Amino acid sequence: MPWNQLLLECNAADGDALSDLLAEAGAEAVTLLDAADQPIFEPALGTTPLWDRTRINGLFSADADMDGVVAELARRLAPTPLPPYRIERLEDQDWNRAWMDRFQPMRFGERLWIVPSWHAPADPQAVNILLDPGMAFGTGTHATTRLCLEWLDSHAPMGKRVIDYGCGSGILAIAAARLGATTVWATDNDPQALLATRENAERNAVSEVLVTTSPEQAPVEPADVLIANILAGPLMILAERFAALVRPGGDVVLSGILHEQAEEVRTVYQQWFDMAPATVLEDWVRLEGRRR
Repeated sequence: MPWNQLLLECNAADGDALSDLLAEAGAEAVTLLDAADQPIFEPALGTTPLWDRTRINGLFSADADMDGVVAELARRLAPTPLPPYRIERLEDQDWNRAWMDRFQPMRFGERLWIVPSWHAPADPQAVNILLDPGMAFGTGTHATTRLCLEWLDSHAPMGKRVIDYGCGSGILAIAAARLGATTVWATDNDPQALLATRENAERNAVSEVLVTTSPEQAPVEPADVLIANILAGPLMILAERFAALVRPGGDVVLSGILHEQAEEVRTVYQQWFDMAPATVLEDWVRLEGRRR
């Protein structure tokens, strides 16, 4: 069936209150979006910041009295004026099909592909990883993940022990396993991420070589490769820990770093690693180093 959509634009301070009012007014769903292309890269722990200009979409049934909804919002907000708004008619469509069409097979490097389960592999002879978008972070669409996958494609860890620190969906751990790693430890402090990784590992037939674990239970024996796609702050805090988890001559691969953060992260890691030149994609940087 068709829907009515009420779109409002507000500042960050009013976003939560407006979304609550929309829900109370009968909205079937409320979505908050960036209205000005303002990135929020590294929020403080325990916070969910909004954008300075936030767009709020309230989805209402086709027979909802939208004039009445707007009047009620204005009454509840008074004396603060109602922000600029518009009402749109949203025609019905196959939302599941539309969502699926957004995700196509993606190639990383020479032979590594990420393939949603509803697509046939573009190259059946390539290393095809079956992975669907889900709750856990990491489906290959973000530049930070792409940087890591391209490194793995060009440095296939054949016969090596690999740690994926902060595994999210398990995409990097599974890629390492499919590219020949003998053992892969996928670590994350989010139980949902570990569950997603185990499910994706089973789907890709690598469960026998992939072990999921919390960071506290990471292997004692140093690995040949440690790859971490997290954020610059945690990467710097974890540098000494990573140095202990990588054998002499082993590789560390770091992503989730903004261009302006790269030199600071590099300086920290140079205490233990010989760092190679940075690889840049969009505004993001991959750093890699060899353990001394």
